Amino acid sequence: VRHLCLLDVAAMGMIASEERSTCELYERWAESYPPVAHNPLMRAEEEAMRRLWPSMAGRRVLDLACGSGRYARLLAQAGAATVLALDRSWGMLRQVDDALAVQGSMMSLPFASGTFDAVICGLAVGHAPDLEAWMREAARVLVPRGVLAYSDFHPQAAAAGHLRSFRDAQGDTLSVPHHPHALEAHRHAAASAGLTIEAVAEVRAGIELCETFPGSAEFYRRRHGVLRSIQLQLQPG
Repeated sequence: VRHLCLLDVAAMGMIASEERSTCELYERWAESYPPVAHNPLMRAEEEAMRRLWPSMAGRRVLDLACGSGRYARLLAQAGAATVLALDRSWGMLRQVDDALAVQGSMMSLPFASGTFDAVICGLAVGHAPDLEAWMREAARVLVPRGVLAYSDFHPQAAAAGHLRSFRDAQGDTLSVPHHPHALEAHRHAAASAGLTIEAVAEVRAGIELCETFPGSAEFYRRRHGVLRSIQLQLQPG
């Protein structure tokens, strides 16, 4: 694995306590977090996301808040010329093997403006308490004709009681902080960053999310049609 550490020491001193605590939780999760979509929702989200991607052949791409690098792997397989994978958690980054791994904050990216042809971010923007600031940073590092594609858990899922939780090596169940962002908030943040939403895709229980699993029949009966994730494609302009 090739690693590049580009943390801004001054910026790190100003990072909110929530971001630090989220990183600490992901460090505990990293040991059991595989670099592939490992549950039915992630597989449905991934299918919806890939339909929003432009051709990646020959492109310079950022996997933003990459976790263990599942999208970095897919981007490399799709023919991207260069893939950088950024995350706060070093434990997660240790699993990245198809990209240059960069430790840093998604709220203050350590890259020059106009660096990437595409920015991909899977199920992570809910960790941003300030969606507009996050969107401005993602837009800043895009080239003028670049593409931002990202996904997150839908506010309906949060309202239905969906938590980002995991069980650590000691058997404790922990939940990661998450901020539900309504579609209107995404639109407002995009406009503030000079981006236009070109496409929106939603994953609904029992429709796009229809994979069977233990208890799925009852889950789909009770949650049929509930929005589980939202995927967006944006471009400058």
